[in-house]
Amino acid sequence: MIKFPPMQFTPTLTGFRPRHFLSLTKPRVLSLIVFCAVIGMFLAAPGMVPPKLLLAATVGIWLVAGAAAAMNCLVEQRIDALMARTRGRPLPRGELTSLQTLVFAGAMGGAGLWVLHEFVNPLTMWLTFGTFIGYAVVYTVLLKPMTPQNIVIGGASGAMPPVLGWAAVTGNVAPEALLLFLIIFAWTPPHFWALALYRTEDFAKAGLPMLPVTHGHRFTRLYVLLYTLILFASALLPFAYGMSGWIYLAAALTLNCLFLSYAVRLYVSYNDALARRTFRYSIVYLAALFAALLVDHYFSI
Repeated sequence: MIKFPPMQFTPTLTGFRPRHFLSLTKPRVLSLIVFCAVIGMFLAAPGMVPPKLLLAATVGIWLVAGAAAAMNCLVEQRIDALMARTRGRPLPRGELTSLQTLVFAGAMGGAGLWVLHEFVNPLTMWLTFGTFIGYAVVYTVLLKPMTPQNIVIGGASGAMPPVLGWAAVTGNVAPEALLLFLIIFAWTPPHFWALALYRTEDFAKAGLPMLPVTHGHRFTRLYVLLYTLILFASALLPFAYGMSGWIYLAAALTLNCLFLSYAVRLYVSYNDALARRTFRYSIVYLAALFAALLVDHYFSI
């Protein structure tokens, strides 16, 4: 059972700055989330997205996603302190307290939900709230410490941003939005397991049942390959459904062939440097794939 750390009222280190609060939101991850949500908005619009709606939806989703990341940092601060990748975050370093983090996350999340309800639409607000619960509670508190399939099941919340963007513009969730969801859902396991492969000792030290810890490297590398094949097929669905054209198809084939080459090499001849490159490429892959969807969308209008 997850135990929340006690609420401290003063930081153990002095001189905390706004950048410490900003780092709680995991800005690099947050930028990819918001980017995918914005792409979802533009793909849902027959022309340009109204500027006021674009701004309100972007700000609202950014605020709630940032609050979810802060809650993740709050719950996992003891785990973060054990891992080289995360021990520099503000809570393990004592630069912020649990209470400060909780208040920050609550204020940020509440403001974001209010913006979405008042200036976008209720559906987007509720979907975004559900995404917050999915990540901050279902994934972080329940799934992550319990099962090596945590990232697969919990990946549903991470795949929601384009759906949120679509709902913000249209007020509904269309099949096209679900195709975008499927792409990110299939992308998440090979993306995260590439990281887990070269951070296995960190996860083992923290007591987290990540796939390389529970099933070993070779099994995980096989799963990376299998999920990359699933991703390849998923990424072709927008073209097959008629949602995109030849520009997107050419980009999708190129990007997926590169991703598949990384996955095959990981399986055949693993090394940590290759796993790092695969992880970094996976981020470039997703951003480039969604950018290709956007370019194709406006060239086809």
